[in-house]
Amino acid sequence: QVQLVESGGGLVQAGGSLRLSCAASGRTFSRSMMGWFRQAPGKEREFVARIMWNGNIAYSSNVDVGTGRFTISRDNALNTVYLQMNTLKPEDTAVYYCAAGRSDYSLTWGYWGQGTQVTVSS
Repeated sequence: QVQLVESGGGLVQAGGSLRLSCAASGRTFSRSMMGWFRQAPGKEREFVARIMWNGNIAYSSNVDVGTGRFTISRDNALNTVYLQMNTLKPEDTAVYYCAAGRSDYSLTWGYWGQGTQVTVSS
């Protein structure tokens, strides 16, 4: 059974940093894309970042996410993907979800974690 388990969320002051982790189990994800989404209160879930099996990375076109504040990485040996978040802002407050491709080399998201809450206070 495939599971994605996020950790690392919490309460942080504006300007602070958090590092989210997503540990995958049930199969090897080294040949899968993996990524992060977030959902703020009252808003739809939005894409944050993804990293492909070959290391190719893409970030949201949202300027606030793609200006270097967030960095996605992966450790295939640990079947884990990370999201380093720096200079956090109150508008980054959301539940952050890890996602993985539904199969090797697939471009379709197929697995989701339960989410981890990130709250940024002003």
